[in-house]
Amino acid sequence: MKPPTLFAYYGVELEYMIVDAKTLAVRPWADRVLLDAAGRPTSDVDRGSITWSNELVAHVIELKTTQPEESFAGLAEQFAAEAAEVNQRLEPHGVMLLPTAMHPTMRPDEAVLWAYEYNEVYATFDRIFDCRGHGWSNLQSVHLNLPFANDEEFARLHAAVRLVLPFLPALAASSPFVEGRPTGWLDNRLAFYRHNSAKLPSLCGQVIPEPVYSEADYRRVIFDPITAELGPYDPAGNLQAQFSNSRGAIARFDRSSIEIRVLDIQECPAADLAIVRLIVAWLQELVAETHLSLADQQALAVAPMKQWFDATVERGGDVPVDDARIQRAFGAPAEVTTVQQLWHVVMDRLAPGIAFSTAERAAFATLRQHGGLADRMTRAFRAGESLDSLYRRLATGLPANQPFLPHPAAREQ
Repeated sequence: MKPPTLFAYYGVELEYMIVDAKTLAVRPWADRVLLDAAGRPTSDVDRGSITWSNELVAHVIELKTTQPEESFAGLAEQFAAEAAEVNQRLEPHGVMLLPTAMHPTMRPDEAVLWAYEYNEVYATFDRIFDCRGHGWSNLQSVHLNLPFANDEEFARLHAAVRLVLPFLPALAASSPFVEGRPTGWLDNRLAFYRHNSAKLPSLCGQVIPEPVYSEADYRRVIFDPITAELGPYDPAGNLQAQFSNSRGAIARFDRSSIEIRVLDIQECPAADLAIVRLIVAWLQELVAETHLSLADQQALAVAPMKQWFDATVERGGDVPVDDARIQRAFGAPAEVTTVQQLWHVVMDRLAPGIAFSTAERAAFATLRQHGGLADRMTRAFRAGESLDSLYRRLATGLPANQPFLPHPAAREQ
């Protein structure tokens, strides 16, 4: 593998629910899937370029790149093939994978914690925070890992990532339903996530990371307060600051990367990879200072960015932005004033230069034409489609890399 440097390679992680094929209720089958694939109890199954892995709760399985990849080419197809393989192993037992960032009817008390390797870490989190809450037990996301070589590259990448974070829910929200009903919010996963560790506020902060641009400052400003807050609750030392850091993007200095964590998972890997490719293309512009200087990026304070983040979690792209620095960062003229319009500027400028696969291009076209997945899901539901029908269509489209469209009757809404 190449030495870490800006955009030299990428790590992608996709999380999926395991549900009953008849009822769509969550089923704690991750351990049995991994046992079946490995022939022994395990938390990870290396299947070449993709690894299967456990998560905090036993009804979630993660598919991730085994090693960072130098290109996104072929990843959507590989992830879909692995999802199909998981489904094949689940089918005899009457269970299957389900996409999107929250289960639409699950109650938190249905969750079963992972009981095997690293259980002491999960048990400690459960003891401190009680993981029987939607912000712990009912959330599936995409994690994007991006490398840096040194403090100078970290400073550039962290500034760019901080700027992008508040606007990602408008692009990727896929969690409009909670316990059987639409809440009116598009990204309920993040609405719960931002409060899940409120008991120890240093862990998540304001979701948007503080403006720190060196490893030493990051450890002092972010890691040290986490360590101090965890101490009285974790005398055994099971939890470490870098792994307990729950901000929307976290620095992993042990592997010289920044991990973006605010992306809801989409209907299929092609949709996830299309969004990831677009984000990376925009980050590359920001790091290169194409439209906005590094100094202006680094000067952005947490408070206004947190306000934009909270607004996009609730309302998606229907959020006004009157900050000239943000408009310049998107490469947009002053008359473009909503987050949705800003994203369209980025899409129309950058998409022609992205080497989308056929499936990714179809997913991107669906996103550009019909809006984000949460919007499409909500329109289908309001047009009369039941949650059962809606989520079965999503489950079918996952291994097929098929974009989700509203019911034809919903397109006129």
